[in-house]
Amino acid sequence: MAWAILLVSAVFEAVWATALGMSDGLTRPVPTTVFVVFSVISLVGLGRAMRTIPTGTAYAVWTGVGALLTVLWAAVTGTEPLTVLKGLFLLGIIGCVVGLKLTTPAVDAPDAASRAGS
Repeated sequence: MAWAILLVSAVFEAVWATALGMSDGLTRPVPTTVFVVFSVISLVGLGRAMRTIPTGTAYAVWTGVGALLTVLWAAVTGTEPLTVLKGLFLLGIIGCVVGLKLTTPAVDAPDAASRAGS
């Protein structure tokens, strides 16, 4: 479940990154609001996923997938071109994310009692 939360949070990262770019330096109200809302949701999801996925792995996957989706969205909307080379590098990100998933052991989530004491 933590990996699903992490991937959804990465999608939200792509949303807030795109909104940030559209906010014109946080001066446009709608994109700025989307940026704030989705960045908070994305970070909360990242934090939840980090309960069972090691921090370095979770952060690398979150940023990698978020960046991948942001570039793909920009290409689909015509904001930036998708070249063959860029596509190959994006495939590299996908390969790295899959590799991290396959090589990362799950960490036991702390139980509610130990979290309450922290």
